[in-house]
Formats: sequence, structure tokens, C-alpha cells
Amino acid sequence: MVTRRSILLYPFSLIYGLVTGIRNFLYNANILSSSEFNLPVICVGNITVGGTGKTPHTEYLISLLRNYRVATLSRGYKRKSSGFLVASQASGVEDVGDEPLQMYKKFPDITVAVDRNRVNGVKNILRERPETGVIILDDGFQHRSIKPGFSILLSDFERFMMKDHLLPYGDLRESLDNVRRADIIIISKSPENISPIERRLIVKDIEKAPYQNLYFTSLKYKDPVSVFPGSMPESFSDASQKKEMSILLVTGVANPQPLQDYLQKNYGDVTHINFRDHHHFTEEDLQEIFTTWDSIKSPLKFIFTTEKDAVRIQEFTNIAEPYRSSFFYIPVGIFFLNGDQEEFDNLIVDYVRKNKRNNRVSEI
Repeated sequence: MVTRRSILLYPFSLIYGLVTGIRNFLYNANILSSSEFNLPVICVGNITVGGTGKTPHTEYLISLLRNYRVATLSRGYKRKSSGFLVASQASGVEDVGDEPLQMYKKFPDITVAVDRNRVNGVKNILRERPETGVIILDDGFQHRSIKPGFSILLSDFERFMMKDHLLPYGDLRESLDNVRRADIIIISKSPENISPIERRLIVKDIEKAPYQNLYFTSLKYKDPVSVFPGSMPESFSDASQKKEMSILLVTGVANPQPLQDYLQKNYGDVTHINFRDHHHFTEEDLQEIFTTWDSIKSPLKFIFTTEKDAVRIQEFTNIAEPYRSSFFYIPVGIFFLNGDQEEFDNLIVDYVRKNKRNNRVSEI
């Protein structure tokens, strides 16, 4: 559901729109310059505040392009470090941020870098990892200082950007005119059974340009994985047994509702402790979690969390039994609706194969 705040905030949205509009005009008119680089650069982002599924879509691209020496560049939201940094085995959440650390743990063979200054970040990647074949800018749509060769714009199905308003009255970070900068538009978190009528209405509202491709994706939740290596894994394959389980869901993400809905559909009772997005867990938070878990009377109970939250919880090495072995995270991926995966894959791979210079696809 699209956020609507007090109408008293609407005048401030007009001011915000004026400021961001001037900034984008200066870039569009080449008064402010954008840097280009001699390799394919793919941007994954959105124009709305909150989760639209950037991380699972970025991870999908990493899997698709692993043979092309992939590097990802994020700003490392809420990290305590500064400047340019490449994730390593010694990195923690405070060094690179939770989402980059998640990607590094899942893909340790690629370069995962963070830098608030995206131009500086790309230059450092190319200097330190000159073999890099393609760079994915995670959450880089608003960073006009780099001109990507390929831009992928995400919009949450339930918080459709075309029905939204500018901050602070709504959740848009810039005006809808900027949708035209995208080469691909993805309606993420779409229901698997989306009707043809719903699809047509969305296509009509977007009014995409001839050079733009539009796709619909859904989230795909996978079997739970132990948060702490060495914990005894449980079997979650028996559907009848799942219904007898009691789940304590712990989340610190922008929109936990899809995961909560999935668990309520496939498991027994679900109790939810919800923290803010990118929440920094404390010992007091853990005590609240354990106290709530203790109060659940079911003999078959588990603590489930998201993959992003798991990388933060893993930094607590002193969690004792039985809590330690009861912690699991739910991996999430994406899949394309309407049989569009092959078309999408070919579009991305063809761009990476053909482009030695960072030219925009719509200009080729």
C-alpha cells in the first residue's frame, strides 16, 4: 500500500520536488557532469524509499554474470567505516554494511566494494581489481555522478511508484519523469497469480518508452538455513510438520509483510518482533527475543529471520543453547512471471558481451 502522510506535508513535497528537479535538470543539461567508464556498468535502484527487493535482484544479476568477473559497489548504509573498502573474510557489518556483507558471504569469489562516492568507488575497483569485467551499482539510480550503461528500476507491486507522491508527503525520492532514465522497469514482489487486467493497468500507467522493457517478478522463499555454522540443521521439508511448528519471526527490514504472509501460509503460529530497517541489534534486543521465544509453549519452535538480519545476528558469538541452534534465516530469490526470464537474461548478457564502452543501451 502506498504511503499517505498528512496533507500538511504536501507543500514541503513541492519544495523537495523543485530541489531534486533542478538537480536532475543540471545533469540532463550536462551542466553537472556524469562520469563514464571503459566497462559495462549496470545500475539497480528505485525512486521510492523502502525495500523494493534490490538485494535479491542484484544477487540474481551476480549469479547471471559470474563468468564476467563481477564487482558490486554500494554505499554501505549505516556502516561505521568511511571511504572505499572491499569486503573480506575479516569484514563485519560495521565495516561494509549488512547488505554488502550478505552478498560477500553468498558470493565470496566476486568483488564487493563500498564507497559513498560512487565515482571514487569505481576508480578504486579498477585500480585494485583491473581484471573486473562488469560493475553493478547497488541502489545507484539517484547517483547521477555516474552514467551507467544499463539502468534497472524497481517498483514494489504493493507500493506502485506511479501512484505515489514525492517526499515527505509520499515515498518518492524524485519525480516520476525520471522513470524515463531506466532501460528496464521491474515490478517486484508481484503476486504469482497477477491477472492480465492488473498487468495491463500497470503497463498503461507506466507508459513506457519504446526503448524500455517491463517485467514482473515475484519473491521466492527457500528452505530455512541455520544462522550459526555448526548448528544442527532441521528438516523443514515435511509440510504437515511445518504446520505444527511455532515460529518467532524477527525482522529488521523495510517491508517484512511478504515474509510474514509466507510463514503464516506455510507454518503454524507466527509471532513477529519487528525492528526498523537496518536495525543494529543489541544485547537488550536479544534478551527480548529470547524471552518471547521462552514464552511460546509449543515443543516445536524456531526463531526465523531474514538473510540480511542474519549477518548482523551472527556477530553475537556468545548466544547460548537452545537459542543458538533454533536460529534460522529464510533465503529469498526472485523469479520472472510470464516466462520472461530468458528474454531478461539475454538482454543483460548481450549488453555485457557487446559493450566495451559504457554506452547507454537506448543509444546503441
